[in-house]
Amino acid sequence: MTAGAPADSTPLDELIASHAVEIPDFPQPGVVFRDLTPVFADGPAFRRMVEGLATPSLVDPRAAALATAGTGDPGYDVVVGVEARGFLLAAAVALDAGVGVVPIRKAGKLPRERLSADYTLEYGTATLEVHTDSITPGQRVLLVDDVLATGGTLAASVQLVEALGGVVVAVSVVIELADLAGRQRLAPHAVHALWTT
Repeated sequence: MTAGAPADSTPLDELIASHAVEIPDFPQPGVVFRDLTPVFADGPAFRRMVEGLATPSLVDPRAAALATAGTGDPGYDVVVGVEARGFLLAAAVALDAGVGVVPIRKAGKLPRERLSADYTLEYGTATLEVHTDSITPGQRVLLVDDVLATGGTLAASVQLVEALGGVVVAVSVVIELADLAGRQRLAPHAVHALWTT
């Protein structure tokens, strides 16, 4: 984005790419970390990013079919965010859509009865958890995170939502790292990425 250009005149993928900072060899050698905090810090850019994440029905006819026309129904009942940057995004998307937000956390962070799922990611293994009463059977869920890489984190999150009876209508991410084939791991769920690189 050129200096002084309004955020709303730049294509969203270009806007995000122009703000994101690539950090090589973080958190370990060979991994390139894409830092989105500069996008979060820019008000107009952050708003556009949140609006983009909140509208997967624009690209997913299945999510659009679940929305009730003319009622303001976004096609989902709750937004689920994955720790940690996914929390920031999911909370903002939920507020924008007028629905609730549910956190999926790393192991040992939730105080009440919870469900767990183990997963592998590009640089290790981990466990995610969700409170067992946070999603009700049949509830329509928009799953939000910052990056789709190998798909391990989001696949475990889908597993947790579905184990509680939730229906994942779409997965919205800011960045998709296409070479890592995470989208295939999430099939048949629709993936809505704002920037594919």
